[in-house]
Amino acid sequence: MSRPVRVRFAPSPTGPLHIGGVRTALYNYLFARRHGGKMILRIEDTDSQRFVEGAEQYIIESLRWCGIEIDEGVGYGGPHAPYRQSERREIYLKYAKQLVESGWAYYAFDTAAELEALRNEAEQRGETFAYNYQVREKLPTSLVLSPAEVEERIARGDVWVVRFRMPENEIVKMHDLIRGDVEVNTSTLDDKVLYKSVDALPTYHLANIVDDHLMEISHVIRGEEWLPSLPLHYLLYRAFGWEETQPEFAHLPLLLKPTGGGKLSKRDGDKMGFPVFPLFWQSPTGDTAHGYREDGYFAEAFINMLALLGWNPGTEQEIFSMDELIASFSLDRVSKSGARFQPDKARWFNAQYMHRMSAEELAPLYQPILREHGIEVSDEVAGRVAAIMKERATFIGDLWDLTSYFFIAPTQYDEKQMRKYWKGDNPRCLSELREVLASIDDFSLEHTEEVVHAWIESKGYGMGQIMNTLRLALVGAGKGPGMYDVTAFLGREECLRRIDALLANVKPVDAE
Repeated sequence: MSRPVRVRFAPSPTGPLHIGGVRTALYNYLFARRHGGKMILRIEDTDSQRFVEGAEQYIIESLRWCGIEIDEGVGYGGPHAPYRQSERREIYLKYAKQLVESGWAYYAFDTAAELEALRNEAEQRGETFAYNYQVREKLPTSLVLSPAEVEERIARGDVWVVRFRMPENEIVKMHDLIRGDVEVNTSTLDDKVLYKSVDALPTYHLANIVDDHLMEISHVIRGEEWLPSLPLHYLLYRAFGWEETQPEFAHLPLLLKPTGGGKLSKRDGDKMGFPVFPLFWQSPTGDTAHGYREDGYFAEAFINMLALLGWNPGTEQEIFSMDELIASFSLDRVSKSGARFQPDKARWFNAQYMHRMSAEELAPLYQPILREHGIEVSDEVAGRVAAIMKERATFIGDLWDLTSYFFIAPTQYDEKQMRKYWKGDNPRCLSELREVLASIDDFSLEHTEEVVHAWIESKGYGMGQIMNTLRLALVGAGKGPGMYDVTAFLGREECLRRIDALLANVKPVDAE
């Protein structure tokens, strides 16, 4: 890199942060860290009509949960503060006036009625209305009004905007780090609004160019919805004379619906039962949406999943730590086409992370669930049980249904298993097995397995017949790990109590 890498994530606080926005932040972060650069968080709150209370803090908390570290920005400070655009309005007015003075922009005082009249005229001619070089001098703008008239209108409080003066019939040549070279004729573009007097705030186009320049941003990595704005942004850098320090651009592909047709939305998540936001969200009006954190996803699994939606490492590897993502990430392996979101794959990633956890890592995650059910055990016990069953779980919350019998003796028994195994000779065989277990002093998994298997062979009993009847007594259902994992955990006395309870309290299904 020819200059220090500085990237920014610049969301608008108009609601909860969509996972597409999280992916944009992630790719910025990975790129910055890969090149030893800085990650800046800027809040672009110039759209005062769409501002939502609480959204800014939600964005900050979401990035923290995801492990995306911010070097400068809102909530963090830094040498280019303030990083909230609503606190920088005086800066933008200065640059808007500079563009007017240099001839690259103009004041427009037109009303909605005047624009509607021109729109109707265009429709009558079978044309689509565009505010461009063909109409800007037919309206009350500083291009046709005298300087004195412009000053008078501003002084008396007329509503005005500053519009960019798009050149006529010029080819703008651009380069995107993902999509390559792009060319656009300016005659196909309109004169975008840059600044509005009604709220004394800039539009995105002016604010982000000015801020990116002043904050020394080297690379702008953002969603592809901003690709149509790239010609204007190139021209703004030229208009300001900042072409030498203009950042490089990369426009990321969309996250698509699971069906592949269109951009992923909250409605898709609601319909198919998966989150589209990183954290739980409650709006000021009371509307709620669930999030990946509250649904039991590990932040690392969530990030791993997002990283591979639009980026290909070029290998078969799928499980990446954040450090591995940083070491592997490059923009030239980001796809040009949209990436389809797959809910099942998201769950698969979470399961993979859970399966790789040690008993020590699982224990503090499982303990709150045990306490909710009135179970007080040591971390060693909680971790041991979780580790036994982790391969069958996708989320930590799955463990209680998978392991409750380790802590609570069954009082009811699965009817299907009862019909299958609590009949015929099985109750008698279980009674015999009880005496075998009672005679074992070393109740370790290996020794108990050796003794019981020898007894089964000596009696000529079926292994499945005995083991499934024992499972019914100890677990109450046809589920769980290997039976010797269960016996070793419960210990001899608890195993005997559970066998006695079945023998004493439940009649065989074929008993008269």
